[in-house]
Amino acid sequence: MNLRRTSIGMIAVLLVCLASLAAVAYATEEAIAASGVPMPVIPMGQGDSCVEDTDFMRRNHMHLLTHQRDETVVKGIRTKQYSLKECISCHVVKGPDAIPVTVASPQHFCRSCHDYAAVSIDCFQCHASRPEAEPEPGSHAGFMAGAANQ
Repeated sequence: MNLRRTSIGMIAVLLVCLASLAAVAYATEEAIAASGVPMPVIPMGQGDSCVEDTDFMRRNHMHLLTHQRDETVVKGIRTKQYSLKECISCHVVKGPDAIPVTVASPQHFCRSCHDYAAVSIDCFQCHASRPEAEPEPGSHAGFMAGAANQ
């Protein structure tokens, strides 16, 4: 009899825990914000709309970028739709000096969420983390822009 009560008690505790986890899993961003939990500051893009809706991009951007990388590097297919360069150009964040910040700045678009989620970004070990500056006419400034733009 005592063992049965213990089992029923453990099942009840387990059900309460599962119900709590389910409630947390289904919480909306508004509910999280209203609860006082700090959220990352996410800068708006410069274009009229993103290539996909916001919720989709938050959950799948890494898969799109990886797929685009494979298409470009392995198959030689270059498109702008999911290219990192296009993302960086649209989601540029400018510092107080009106110059786009690099990934070294916590204000950088990618860092705002990646820091919050404690996810490291390795894209910018090779790629520029801000849009390439337009070269002046007649100069060769754009030749090494990617290397100097990190």
